[in-house]
Amino acid sequence: MLSTSHAPQAPHVPPPAPAPGGARELANWLIPDWELQPESVEAVTVLPSFASKMRECERVCQTLYSEIPHEIQDAVVLRRLQQMVNTAMLNPLWRERLRGAGVLHAPATYEEWQRIPLSDKDVQRDFFMDTRPGMVVPLTRGEFEIVASGGTSGGAPLEVVYSLRELKDTYEIAGRFMGAYQLARHLAGSDPKWLFTTLADYQMWSSGTMVGGVLQHVPGVNYVGAGPVTAPVLEHMFSYRGPKALMGISAGIAILADLGAGMRQEYRDSFRVALYGSGVLPQRKRVELQALYPNLSILSYFAATQAETIGLQLDAASPHLSAVPGLHFIEIVDEDGRQVPEGEEGELVVTRLHAHETPLLRLKLGDRMIHRPRTDGPGLKTRQFEFAGRTGDVLHLNDSQYSGARAYAALREELKAAEVVDLDAVAHDIQFVNHREGKTITLYAAVDDVLGLTYRADSVLGPYGLQQVFVNALPRALSLFNHGEANAASIEKTGYTLQLKFVPRLSAEIERTAVGKVPLVRDRG
Repeated sequence: MLSTSHAPQAPHVPPPAPAPGGARELANWLIPDWELQPESVEAVTVLPSFASKMRECERVCQTLYSEIPHEIQDAVVLRRLQQMVNTAMLNPLWRERLRGAGVLHAPATYEEWQRIPLSDKDVQRDFFMDTRPGMVVPLTRGEFEIVASGGTSGGAPLEVVYSLRELKDTYEIAGRFMGAYQLARHLAGSDPKWLFTTLADYQMWSSGTMVGGVLQHVPGVNYVGAGPVTAPVLEHMFSYRGPKALMGISAGIAILADLGAGMRQEYRDSFRVALYGSGVLPQRKRVELQALYPNLSILSYFAATQAETIGLQLDAASPHLSAVPGLHFIEIVDEDGRQVPEGEEGELVVTRLHAHETPLLRLKLGDRMIHRPRTDGPGLKTRQFEFAGRTGDVLHLNDSQYSGARAYAALREELKAAEVVDLDAVAHDIQFVNHREGKTITLYAAVDDVLGLTYRADSVLGPYGLQQVFVNALPRALSLFNHGEANAASIEKTGYTLQLKFVPRLSAEIERTAVGKVPLVRDRG
């Protein structure tokens, strides 16, 4: 059985002398002044890894890093962030960028840290592609890995560079956390345990490269990098004795309901965890999967090209994602780059803590998150957040902007209350298309019974009912602090109308990316 015994254990030995006092003293002791501010590029190459600092912190505190009190974790991470800023300033491009924002020295507090300018995909491209001028330690030294993305959102390719020694550390940290806190209770018993991924080769050169590295470092499991599978291949994999978990993109998980339709029941019973790695898995697909695989838990594995494990859903009953302590510094920020209060929505910003040679500070990944309370009490102590959609999932009605995810939720509630349709129950895919010139928003729903659902919607709503649903629902798509911007009358004044169009599965009318993802919102002229 997987257990926390596979996670890094702190040996029961007394701390070294002199014993550090409070949280700040411990952090300063772990990263002493002569490491905090390296004097040269060569000095950076011999800095002890941050993973070694985490292990030493465990030894002193006599507990797992992921269960160390927040006060200590916060002090250690702040010290590491200070070291990262000092390291970045050895690079002329970073030094110019930081000084341009008025940052002349490492931040003394988390409040000061928020003065560091946010980075976006353009900054990442300028710093880590072509001649890669943002690297502190040059590429000529070797021992780096290039991780690439096809640019499924923006369409332009994107690359970033990581030190191989630090990648190995992060794979082990994330893999052990995943085994102890996400998979252990599902992959129980004395039989062999299996962890598959169906990420394709072209995905394995993007975030899949890093996800595969993590999955290989989950203790006590047998890893299979299967790639895309057919029904016979899936049945062969599931015929292996023992409980199984499988990770893939949302579309790769959704299709398992079709691929497993003819599979032997005993094989289906052995499927325990499905991890989907991009966005949202439609409710219709969840129902189909759990009907076919009765012992299945469906959990989110949130990752990106720049971060192998951003957030893991630990409990199927809660949408909260948990950060892996010590892996990244994660912020949910407003437009000014300031941390939003708990319960509020903001943009996800990630700083990879294991990046001596190639620091990338405060990177926006293009996702919206809700800031949730961090876990406390006995056991795991970490930050939590909840996925709220892609930053680009915005409906623009003239000068107003509405959350696509909230708009869908509100429209779904209105249509269900009117006894027209439960979109969660029938739709395989959903997509808004905003025809700005014609001021029409079309909500496409890929369903099995196109004619029947179209007839029902027309019969129940009549010629004007859908527009009433639209103007009632859309004001609820604004954030808490913007509710005053819109009401039914103001929506009518925009001149926009809503169309609901049911289409067959895999219809060409729903736009998909090169890797099969369905963006929630698409704009057209």
